[in-house]
Amino acid sequence: MDLHDVTDSVEARRDELTALARDIWEHPQTAFEETYAAERLVTALDDRGFDVTVGVGDVETGFLARYGDGDPVVATMGEYDALPGLSQRVSAARDPVEPGGAGHGCGHNLFGVGSLGAAFAVADAIDEGVAGTVVYVGTPAEEAGSGKVYLARAGAFDDVDAVVSWHPGWYNAPTKGSCLAVDSFTVTAEGTSSHAAAAPEAGRGALDGIQLLNTAVEYMREHVPDPVRLHYVITNGGDAANVVPPEAEAEYLVRAPSRELVETVGAWFEDAARGAALMADVDVEVTKTSGVYGVRPNEALGDAIRETMAELGGFTVDDPLADDLRASLGDVSGQLAELEPADRDRASEVAYFTEPIDAVDAGTVGSYSTDSGDVSQLVPLGRMTTATWPVGTPAHSWQAVAASGSTGTEGMVYAAKTIGGTLLRLLTDDDLRAAVTDEFESRGGADDYESPMPADADPYALLGVERPTFEPGIDATRRGDASTADGDASAADEGASATDDD
Repeated sequence: MDLHDVTDSVEARRDELTALARDIWEHPQTAFEETYAAERLVTALDDRGFDVTVGVGDVETGFLARYGDGDPVVATMGEYDALPGLSQRVSAARDPVEPGGAGHGCGHNLFGVGSLGAAFAVADAIDEGVAGTVVYVGTPAEEAGSGKVYLARAGAFDDVDAVVSWHPGWYNAPTKGSCLAVDSFTVTAEGTSSHAAAAPEAGRGALDGIQLLNTAVEYMREHVPDPVRLHYVITNGGDAANVVPPEAEAEYLVRAPSRELVETVGAWFEDAARGAALMADVDVEVTKTSGVYGVRPNEALGDAIRETMAELGGFTVDDPLADDLRASLGDVSGQLAELEPADRDRASEVAYFTEPIDAVDAGTVGSYSTDSGDVSQLVPLGRMTTATWPVGTPAHSWQAVAASGSTGTEGMVYAAKTIGGTLLRLLTDDDLRAAVTDEFESRGGADDYESPMPADADPYALLGVERPTFEPGIDATRRGDASTADGDASAADEGASATDDD
């Protein structure tokens, strides 16, 4: 078995994978509510013969699917949550399907299905005699809620030797850089209502407390090191200008290159919240809603991904919509600047830039955050991006939504081939696995991992989302942790209502 066999496997399922990705695109659901996508993916895995465990980490739409037996164990991950407010038709002009509705502005409909195609290809290889196990980890709520953290601390990656994952984008390259760790907070303030004109002295404005905290954050920005980032948004500022608001709420993010610095700045932020409460004479409650690590790179896995891409070569996107979407973006010179000059010149001349290139982020710390960071603290993680969107398309844009429901499926198929080929190499190449493991251990290994998520965190309560009912119509094991997610039904039944205990 080799990359040629993986390619054949993925190509044989091209129509099936494309239809599934577009179906999920047509049914967007946001963090922790992705029951439609999860059921479609779980059903497909079950039909292929994977042993499926749902409700992992006490997250309804989190799941594990395993195929094979014994070592080595390799894994890929699938995301499938959409973004609020990004509803969009397949069109080169802004045209929501449902104004204010959700849309796949990060291409997670492609993400989940591309990884599915890779897992199926590796399962085919196992059927042909390749030793080992492949695991598909269904990871909800990447956009809000840090779903992977709940699965990670529930043991989803405990027996995995390496993970290869990806993300939609506008070029084909491994990802070798790190990113920012982040903590999220919700701050609620309670004051006393009163008539804002007739009796202002009788009131204490909850919004005053929030505004004073926001002012403190602005001054904090002057005294934190680069690249620390602080963001906030007021989610409740009151209902009427003539009423002193008795309640107010805001959300805050604290990002930094290390967990230690995030926690240091976060402690300062919480002190500032208490100070704002004193100044406004209101009560303030700070709730930490999530916490994730930055990504720990694995150069050896990145190199393996690049070698797979080189063997595959590029691909073509033959659709007039690609040119129209590219034109709708206007000037993308800022996005192109991250490429090497020669690559930049070639990319500037096409709608889709599909030839594989070297990593553009090696040795850097990106200004984004992802819950994949926690996965990388527990197991070697290889990451990549493929060209699912026209050149320069920013994530979380309506153009990304439109492409994810149309032209982006070509890049998704390419991702499936790349991931599948790299996972097959991991199963069959002892030297590669050793190099990947050695690098992981040299960067700290997994022994010191401690989840930054509050131990009693309830993802649904923290996001204000009602826990959905998720009972896919398959014979699946159901439990709250992944410690026996290998098909031990009796143990699973005992833990069916279990929650995370750390």
